[in-house]
Amino acid sequence: MDAAFTEEQHEIRRTLRELLLKRCGPDGVKAAVRTPPGYDQELWRELAGRLGLPGLALPAAYGGVGCSRTELALACEETGRAVLPSPLIATAALAAPLILALGSARQREGMLPALATGELTGTLVVPGGQLATALALTGPNDGGWAGGGRAGGIQARPADDGWRLYGEAGQVLAGHTAEVLVVAAHTGGYARSRTLLFLVRAATAGGPGGRRDGGPGVPGVPGLLRTRQTALDETRAQARLELREVPAELLGEGDGDEAAVTAALAATGVVAAAALAAEAVGTADAALTRTVAYVKEREQFGRPIGSFQAVQHRLADLYVRLQAARSAAYYAAWAAGSNGSGAAETDGAAEPGAAALALAQALETLRTVAAEAVQLHGGIGFTWEHEAQLYFKRAAGDELLLGPVHRLRARAAEEAGLFAGEAVRAGAGGGPGRSGAAAVRAPEAVDI
Repeated sequence: MDAAFTEEQHEIRRTLRELLLKRCGPDGVKAAVRTPPGYDQELWRELAGRLGLPGLALPAAYGGVGCSRTELALACEETGRAVLPSPLIATAALAAPLILALGSARQREGMLPALATGELTGTLVVPGGQLATALALTGPNDGGWAGGGRAGGIQARPADDGWRLYGEAGQVLAGHTAEVLVVAAHTGGYARSRTLLFLVRAATAGGPGGRRDGGPGVPGVPGLLRTRQTALDETRAQARLELREVPAELLGEGDGDEAAVTAALAATGVVAAAALAAEAVGTADAALTRTVAYVKEREQFGRPIGSFQAVQHRLADLYVRLQAARSAAYYAAWAAGSNGSGAAETDGAAEPGAAALALAQALETLRTVAAEAVQLHGGIGFTWEHEAQLYFKRAAGDELLLGPVHRLRARAAEEAGLFAGEAVRAGAGGGPGRSGAAAVRAPEAVDI
């Protein structure tokens, strides 16, 4: 493993950081989240069209840049530093990987180029607020997380011209503006229920940078009602979707393979966790940088408060936490990376649960850094006008969305077999399960 970044990767970070410093300050963020879409559409078109942000990890054959998911994670670190409200995670880390993995040739060619250039945005629709479970981050995703065929969730039934979806889902990332919806739904009734993924085209491309039949205030698909929800973190817009006999098409070919869907969702969970971990690291870095600058200026008892040893120790502890979280996030991005064509760079060398562990460490670090930032800013840190509240809400909102942290770690430990009796016996030299060497190495997967 070569831990050094290439010049191209450094250039991606520099270019994106310079642009966001000019266009996405704290006041700009607060103004953008109060618009109907919840983000600056002009800035998004520039990020997508000029820099190709949503297509970084997509193959060039489908209009993407052809880079790996490491570049996507580095870009997310910079967007996290600016607390950028955008549909980047929903489009590039949720919808696009699923379409790339499961979509037919027609579906890939019809949607991925538009997603790569930002002409369309997408998201994953999971009922019941079970996004973390569906992505196999906090538990196995082979159960009834999508409704189990009973009342609730989203049900799919075949129709003459495709499929019809009925149900509702809440806490859908960018769900009120996304034009391509990848919907997890049950089909086959209760007795023979299985979870498959369906495509709902809430809008079609309307020329370069243009859209029709979608977005706030514009008529969409018949039977689809989208309502933006009030969220703790305004920079991470969420929506409730109600589907009443909404026309859809099965993602993929044939009758659908539930095992393939489960595997694709788990693989997408690795990508999303790595991207969110990098984003959380960027946000924590920005919070710590602003706090260090503030304690150098704020005076108490005739001297800057940053000169007090107690304050210095607290900041030093935060710095150590941040560097550890950054290392974990970079490793998770490398482990989840692909060369843009779907081929894994690691060839299976990554430890089980690396992405979930990195996400847990990053979220915990962000929560700690944000809380200390509020405290060390004193009275001003508690005000609505100060940017410290943006960092604190991002930390809390992300953990509610894909956490909690202890469940992320428990799932990673389960995948690594740390607490399995057979793994312990194998480490002693006998019994079924993993080899003794694997059992001995397992704790290293936790302490990353």
